[in-house]
Amino acid sequence: MAEINVYQQYFAAKGTFNGVERHAACVLLISNSDSGRIQYEVAVNFFPHNDAEDFAVSYDAYFNKTLYDAAGRRSKKREAQLLEQLRDEADTLAATAGGVIFWEQPVGPERRG
Repeated sequence: MAEINVYQQYFAAKGTFNGVERHAACVLLISNSDSGRIQYEVAVNFFPHNDAEDFAVSYDAYFNKTLYDAAGRRSKKREAQLLEQLRDEADTLAATAGGVIFWEQPVGPERRG
């Protein structure tokens, strides 16, 4: 199985999970391909980020949702469409979990794969 982070970026965020306040979130669009199938999922991982150097990412506040799963392979056109809806999907995941992402406050540069 080939897993690729199509998009990854860290943002200021807010939420309390398992009794720990989280001040940032990593937002991802992940592509998984195997045996002629392609799957895309959005993921939001809240982590403490207690200071500017703290990027110790825990996985106890990780939330994801499959956006696409079908026969086929990676497609730049499909990825562009999924990236257009990424923020809405990530906001829904965050809100359902009791958190919020501050999109106007990136904590690091955007990475594309």
